[in-house]
Amino acid sequence: MKKYICIAALLSCMIANAQQSPENAIEEVAIYGRKKIKQERAEFKRHAQSVETLSEEELNRNNPAAIDQTLSTMPGLQVDKRTNFGGQRLVVRGYGNDQKFNNWGVKVYWNNIPLTNAEGVTILDDVDFAYVNNVEVIKGPAATMYGGGAGGVVRFYTRPDFTKGITVSENTLIGAFKTFQSRTQLNVADENYSVNAAYGHLETDGYRPSGGGLKNFFNVNGTVKLGKSDQLSFLGSQAYSYEHTSGQISYDDYYAGIDNGNPAYIRKNSGTKIKSSRVGLSNFIDILPNLRNYTTLFYYNGNTESVSAGSYGVTSSPNVGLRSTFTLKNNFKDFENKLDFGAEIQNSMSTTSSYRFTGSITNPLETTGISGATYFKFNNNQATYFAIDYLTYKPWGLTFLAGVSANKTNYDRKDLYALPGLIAGKKDQSFGKQYETAYTPHFALQKEWQHQIFNLSYSEGYNAPTASSSFINYTNTANDDLQPERAKMFDFSVHGLLLDTKLDYQVSLFRIDYSNKLTQLTIPNSNNQTYWANTGSQKNNGLEVNIGYQYKNDNSFINRVVPFVNLSYYDAKYKDFKTRLLGADQIYDYKTVVGVPRNKYAIGLDLYTKPGFYLVNTYNYLGNVYTDFANTNLVKGFGLLNSKLGYKKSFGRLDLDAYVMGNNLTSQINYTFLFLGNSINDADAGNGYPKGVATDLNPGPSKAYFFYGLNLKYRL
Repeated sequence: MKKYICIAALLSCMIANAQQSPENAIEEVAIYGRKKIKQERAEFKRHAQSVETLSEEELNRNNPAAIDQTLSTMPGLQVDKRTNFGGQRLVVRGYGNDQKFNNWGVKVYWNNIPLTNAEGVTILDDVDFAYVNNVEVIKGPAATMYGGGAGGVVRFYTRPDFTKGITVSENTLIGAFKTFQSRTQLNVADENYSVNAAYGHLETDGYRPSGGGLKNFFNVNGTVKLGKSDQLSFLGSQAYSYEHTSGQISYDDYYAGIDNGNPAYIRKNSGTKIKSSRVGLSNFIDILPNLRNYTTLFYYNGNTESVSAGSYGVTSSPNVGLRSTFTLKNNFKDFENKLDFGAEIQNSMSTTSSYRFTGSITNPLETTGISGATYFKFNNNQATYFAIDYLTYKPWGLTFLAGVSANKTNYDRKDLYALPGLIAGKKDQSFGKQYETAYTPHFALQKEWQHQIFNLSYSEGYNAPTASSSFINYTNTANDDLQPERAKMFDFSVHGLLLDTKLDYQVSLFRIDYSNKLTQLTIPNSNNQTYWANTGSQKNNGLEVNIGYQYKNDNSFINRVVPFVNLSYYDAKYKDFKTRLLGADQIYDYKTVVGVPRNKYAIGLDLYTKPGFYLVNTYNYLGNVYTDFANTNLVKGFGLLNSKLGYKKSFGRLDLDAYVMGNNLTSQINYTFLFLGNSINDADAGNGYPKGVATDLNPGPSKAYFFYGLNLKYRL
């Protein structure tokens, strides 16, 4: 694979250079294609690896709060979820599905504020995705610029609107599962400032038994230009999220289209409540004519109360830090040199407690007592220092990138239940753990030719174990043998424009080698006690294709037609990979990686008319996957057809958008979340299933369902 990528890249660069005139300079491109393309090309060039973006138009293909449906239209990205609008798990190029809950190994940001905390864990339940108007996904290891991202980086943005004046808007949606959603928004702007405030509300009974949800958000976002080259931006968010959890069901029920929920969850009224506050303050300033700085200070605190089938937990997790990037530019005749360097530093001082349930059916919330509970105080630190240099030979449009980052992670945990005499026989589970500094390089060769950008890159990433996985409860010792996961990726990508820039395409051919894979294992004869171990390697090879086109004619009835097709083809296999089961080694070399389909694709066709009527259509297909390391349990793939029919028009100062939206129009049986690998064969006490029946799957709505929306915007 490496050989073929190198040959393809060298041939492409040779052909491009032979055909380019020496006088041809790199110019700004006037793009007549899809709205997202200008930004996507800029980010593709800046990151020098495969990058895709979504503009506000793409995010509104469906309910933007349902990011699982919106983001999954991208090649290389899959979003799973455990509840209606929560419990999301981001999977990039077949990496990121190792966890039962939350995200680990994929870095996430919102307006330059890390949503991934100092422990490397990301929770997305309390993010108002209806307030997000732009998304950027960097596919594959990106640790050189962003720290611990072995799988990739997802960046959400709420970009300011500098349209002069005062604008008030009201968006309302109602429909299936007694869903009601609204967002009231005020935007005040002039040429030197833009301030936006919004209140969002979302409630639903959910498509599953006892699966309702409630969310309230208050967001403030703004930018103030303090001078010609000095601007201040801020983002504030106050959120309340309560997502009920219906639990997993059996495969037999799933394929039969039966969803009665999981009684072990339902009788406890299981769910997750989060009350959180997030603040970010950013300054973008030109220190010198050729030196600029972008610094963000951020603070987050989330108070979480969670009830699952097995335990009750309470967590308070304040997280504080900064991210600062300096950019130094210099020109030397035919050469341009740009150097990005900076740091990202985070600290989390969280407290967490957990109380185990007995599994009683008559008294569902009965616990095993204080002796089986935990109460910890964490002090977690993460730091990344990076430098990336871009050297461009302008007559050839040829750029060489070289960068490296140094990444440090350490944890300190204090057991607050281990005070002398508090709990008889209590073992002290306090520990400290510091991982060695990890260095992650990134090299790339990039060539521009007639609206085509060729990019050959090598990048590395790492994923440090979390604090909880760095300790073995059974032996009451730190897991000193545990090593961070490492990733090495070769990527050859082309981003191009054809047909007078109306047609855009991106093709990526990649290989990612993951080593020291982290897997949760069961300790033999320990009453199902678990620990984490490095279990081997994983090789992900893939091809991703994204093609889009925009036809536009202002004088015809159908004045805009926008088709697209996205394709992902994967060959993901284990190598030197083994676990221990019942005291014996289980070898899984050359088995297909769990949860990764051979193919995944999305097809879209959007029609817009001169009077204002529009029709947006999306078909999203996910192929078959294996759930177990031995590849004995194959889960069937499925395709979902969604459509949105609407009318959008401006009447003087009033903008109107009314629509009806239908999802899963062909009524396909589908799932939203799978337990995978060593998490399979889940069987909670009192789940109502016969002994030995695994409950590993969260189903999605198996019948067509509809929503109705009205968006109004008035300019005062």
